[in-house]
Amino acid sequence: MATSPEVRPAVPVHDRVPPAAPAAPTAAPTAGSADAAADLPIVRRRHPGQWLSTALALLALAMVVNSLVRNPRFQWGVVGDYLTTGAVLHGLTLTLWLTAATMLLGFALGTLLAAARIWGNLLLRTLSWAYVWLFRSIPPLVQLLLWFNIGALYPTLGLGIPFGPEFLTVRTVNLFGPVLTSVIGLTLLEAGFAAEVVRGGILSVDQGQLEAAQSLGLGRLRVLRRIVLPQAMRSIVPTAANSLVALLKGTSIVSVLAVQDLLYSVQLIYNQTYQIIPLLLVATLWYLLLTSLLSIGQYYLERHFARGSGRGTPTPGPLRQARAGLARLRERVDAR
Repeated sequence: MATSPEVRPAVPVHDRVPPAAPAAPTAAPTAGSADAAADLPIVRRRHPGQWLSTALALLALAMVVNSLVRNPRFQWGVVGDYLTTGAVLHGLTLTLWLTAATMLLGFALGTLLAAARIWGNLLLRTLSWAYVWLFRSIPPLVQLLLWFNIGALYPTLGLGIPFGPEFLTVRTVNLFGPVLTSVIGLTLLEAGFAAEVVRGGILSVDQGQLEAAQSLGLGRLRVLRRIVLPQAMRSIVPTAANSLVALLKGTSIVSVLAVQDLLYSVQLIYNQTYQIIPLLLVATLWYLLLTSLLSIGQYYLERHFARGSGRGTPTPGPLRQARAGLARLRERVDAR
């Protein structure tokens, strides 16, 4: 049977869409337009918020400096007279000695604790964790006072056969003086923090490098000395330097044991002259100088261990940034 052809509805004339005209070819850029674009001035983006905050910071700094210089109650003349006296320099020497001895002994013991925590058996790992937990939980002042009064718990200390006769006996009061008590207390406290610093640095080394070294047949000590420690120092140095600065300031706590450090020497002087503020400023200036020197050493030490790591050098200090800014400004002036 024949089918009827399909009938399509007619489209009104006003609804028909004319075909799109072909796009005109874009004109190629001419040499004249390129020269005109090159002649356009380059305007630097303005940062009014930064300029405003900088001006406010400079204003606040000027007010602080003005108050420090023009306030006669600071007695800067007295500060200059006592800054290099024999008693102050003696206390400064003892502070530096305490800091160096405590830092070396604390990190030596902390390294052993970190190695026991990582590579030791179950007993060594448990003992290392318990040591870190105990000495980080007790405040430093409480620990120093406990060690200073250790004679109340153990009047005598002896050396001999366990659970047997003793060959050597010494009274604790004669053995634990204020300086030795300070060294022992600060060393045990620092070892607890140093163990975590060293452990974190060792764990930051990629495990694949250790496996590659073991596949080459290298011994554990050689792997630790040539592969692990050079890379771990990149993570250890910033935290260790921070601990060193904190330890330098924390040695002032030994003044409660009548140890003649920098703070105690200053206290002895102002107890006689009643010039409290100037003498405290003397101690403050020495602490500022020492921490600044340690920060400079930390910068160069970080730059030494950052070689070949792909991370670049650490962020330069304010003086280095100021010199770089002045050099850029001089180049711009010369170019104009």
